[in-house]
Amino acid sequence: MPISQSLFHISGVIPNLSVRAGHLPVRTESGIGALMPWADRLWFVSYVSSGPGSGVGTGLFSIDENFTLEKHPESVVGTYANRMIHSPSCQLIIGPYVIDSKGKVRTIRSIQEHRLTATMEHLEDPENKVYFLTMEGLLLEVDLNTFASKVLFDLNKELDLPKGSYPHYKGGYTAHSRVIVANNTYEETEFLRKRASGRLAEWDGDEWKIIEKDPFMEIVGRKNLGEPVFAIGWDKVSAILEVFINNKWIKYRLPQGSHALDHSWLTEWWRIREVETERYLMDCHGIFYELPIIVYNERCWGIRPICTHLRIIPDFCSWQGLLVLAGNQVTPIRDATLFAGQPQSGLWFGKTDDLWSWGKPKGWGGLWWDDPVTPDIPSVPFLMTGFDKKVVHICHNSDKTVEFMAEVDFLGDGTWKTYEIFSVPKDKYFHYEFPEGFSAHWIRFKADTQCNATVYLHYT
Repeated sequence: MPISQSLFHISGVIPNLSVRAGHLPVRTESGIGALMPWADRLWFVSYVSSGPGSGVGTGLFSIDENFTLEKHPESVVGTYANRMIHSPSCQLIIGPYVIDSKGKVRTIRSIQEHRLTATMEHLEDPENKVYFLTMEGLLLEVDLNTFASKVLFDLNKELDLPKGSYPHYKGGYTAHSRVIVANNTYEETEFLRKRASGRLAEWDGDEWKIIEKDPFMEIVGRKNLGEPVFAIGWDKVSAILEVFINNKWIKYRLPQGSHALDHSWLTEWWRIREVETERYLMDCHGIFYELPIIVYNERCWGIRPICTHLRIIPDFCSWQGLLVLAGNQVTPIRDATLFAGQPQSGLWFGKTDDLWSWGKPKGWGGLWWDDPVTPDIPSVPFLMTGFDKKVVHICHNSDKTVEFMAEVDFLGDGTWKTYEIFSVPKDKYFHYEFPEGFSAHWIRFKADTQCNATVYLHYT
């Protein structure tokens, strides 16, 4: 039967391509952790919530050109969200599996018990070895010829994670002679600013350096066009974008699309992916963005929001001319809720341009949230372009009137111009509604007085 007649689909979802996990011995997750087109198929891994022994039915799957789903006999139950093409050997590494260009699958048994979240190029021997990052914070070295593995670091110790924090390492990437890793630990203790357990850190082969102590998720770069590296995370104030260009990190702030993601367990998993040739999408805190990766004049600019969405998207990619989004649909996770049934997840198939119809970009976020402000020192830039109606809310704790200067960069190239100065009396709250149709690429604020201030924007 022709494919068009045999496939039943609803709004881009093909139900018979969903994957499920079993009921016993415990109901868990069945999220789709990583996708990759390879060897004439679309490959993906599904995951349980807490590693081997916490569920059944997950594994390695592939879909052929006729949209036939197959679970590979090498499948093992585990928690995997890593994927990388190892260029020297022309092999796909996804989960603990190594797949050659003809589709032959081998399993690295020495690491299959770990919760694998990232695979990275080796600093000294990239022809033969790779690094794996585990959710618990181990950095492993694996020889792709012998499959022998060893632990290089316990990052909880190297990065000085506070006692009592729950490690939840996610992204990892190698570029510019350094390995960059992310830990997204964030609970109420972090929200209350009583502890800082998130990490963005880098290792140059000799020592570790902490870049940020906020939760970070994804790290992605490119080997040409200026070789930028992007890392996305968040804190109490907003989503965060860190960009590495010309041997330094530059920090930006982005709106949050939902407070439903403000916990390390609930992010699962923000991604940055090339979806058309040299065109990138970024999924960050419930908002999809177009992400330019060209470096001109030591700067990347032109970030543009596409849509606000509700879907949990552990990974996405292009395959057979389609945009494919992984899913992590409702699952019981050890019966934390008694209103979720059998663990299951599905894929969404559509066009890149379909995302523009998913929901108008909207969100909120700030420059400061009751933060100490030094006079005349500007805040980090906050994204403004691509959103509709805009309002800023301002207050402070000074015993006198504080003047807040709003500066805008309407070109996106770091050229700042004064937009307005807002005078906020002591013990008063102030808000300003930007004119209809007003937009600049970035906005930032300065205060003329030492104080604790809140500057928060809503885009609707």
